[in-house]
Amino acid sequence: MSITVEDVKAALSKIVDPNTTKDYVTGKAVKNLKVEGGDVSLDIELGYPAKSQFDAIRAAVIAGLRALPGVGNVSVGVSSKIISHTVQRGLKLMPNVKNIIAVASGKGGVGKSTTAVNLALALAAEGASVGLLDADIYGPSQPMMLGVSGRPETKDGKTMEPLENYGVQVSSIGFLIDPDEPMVWRGPMVTQALQQLLEQTNWRDLDYLVVDMPPGTGDIQLTLSQKVPVTGAVIVTTPQDIALLDARKGLKMFEKVGIPILGIVENMSTHICSNCGHAEEIFGAGGGAKMCKDFNVEFLGALPLTLSIREQADSGKPTVVAEPDGQVAAIYKDIARKIAVQVSEKAKDMTSKFPSIVIKND
Repeated sequence: MSITVEDVKAALSKIVDPNTTKDYVTGKAVKNLKVEGGDVSLDIELGYPAKSQFDAIRAAVIAGLRALPGVGNVSVGVSSKIISHTVQRGLKLMPNVKNIIAVASGKGGVGKSTTAVNLALALAAEGASVGLLDADIYGPSQPMMLGVSGRPETKDGKTMEPLENYGVQVSSIGFLIDPDEPMVWRGPMVTQALQQLLEQTNWRDLDYLVVDMPPGTGDIQLTLSQKVPVTGAVIVTTPQDIALLDARKGLKMFEKVGIPILGIVENMSTHICSNCGHAEEIFGAGGGAKMCKDFNVEFLGALPLTLSIREQADSGKPTVVAEPDGQVAAIYKDIARKIAVQVSEKAKDMTSKFPSIVIKND
C-alpha cells in the first residue's frame, strides 16, 4: 500500500506544535513535502526562534509519521524563519530591523532592565539575530549588565556601529557619556537623543530589536509609541498593588497608540531563601495573572526574587549566559519563546510590496 501526500498531511494535522498549540498543517509550518513510494521528506519551518527544541520537534514529527502503515524512511528538517510583522498605522519599518519589541513598566524598581537583557539573550540563544536598545536615557544600565564598555565606532562620521557581547548588538547613551555624569536634559533633548540612538545605529540584520524603555508614561514613551515602528510591547510588573496600578497605565498607553500588548511578565514573584529554600510571596500573589485576565492579554511567566539574578546582572553576565542550563534561565527562555510566538502570529508586514505613489506637477 503506497502512501499519498494527503495521508502525510492528515498525520501532520494531528501533531501539535508545543509552542503555538496549533498543528503543523494549520500553522503552515510544513514545507517541501515529498512522498516517494513509502519514503517521506519534509521541512518544518517555525515562525519563531526555538533552536533548543529543534531535536524534540523533529523526533515528535518522525514518530507521528512512522505510525502511518507502509511508511519507509522519514526525513524531517527543522528550522526557523523570522519575518517582519505589522506595526502602528502610518509608520514604515526600520531598515535591517524586522521586529521591535518594547519592554516597559509603569514604575521603576520592578526589574525591567534585568528582564529586558535576559529576554534579548534568550532570543539570541534560541538562534535569533538580536539587538538591544537602552532607551533609558536618564539611567542607562545595559552597558553594565552586558559587560560592555568603550565608545562606538563610526565609519562615515554620521552613524555608529553597535557594540556587541554574548551575540547581542547593543546601543546605549551610556557608551557616549561618563558613567557618573547626570543627564540634566529636558524632554525634547531626551527624545531627540533616543531617536538618534535608534536610527543612527547601524543595526546588522536583526530579527528582533528589544527596547529597554524608561519607566513611566511620559515624553520618551510617547515618542517611541508614535514615531518608532513597534511590533508589540511587553509589560514588566511585580505582584505588588502599587506596581500593578502603574503597569495598568503603561498598558493603556500602548493600547491608545495602537501597539499590541504581547503579554505581562511578573517579576520578583516569590522570594526563595538562600539558606533554607523557603518560598515567600513578599510582594503579594497573583497580581500579574489577574491583570492579564482583566485586559485579556497573555501571562508570559513569573520570575523569582533571587540574589543570583541581581548579582549576575551587576557583574555583566546576566542569568541566561551565566547559568544557561539553570532553572531561572529556562523561565527566561520560555518567556522569550512565548513573546516570539505572539509576534509570529501578528499579521505579516506588506508595506514593502506596495509601490510608492509620487504625485508630480507637470
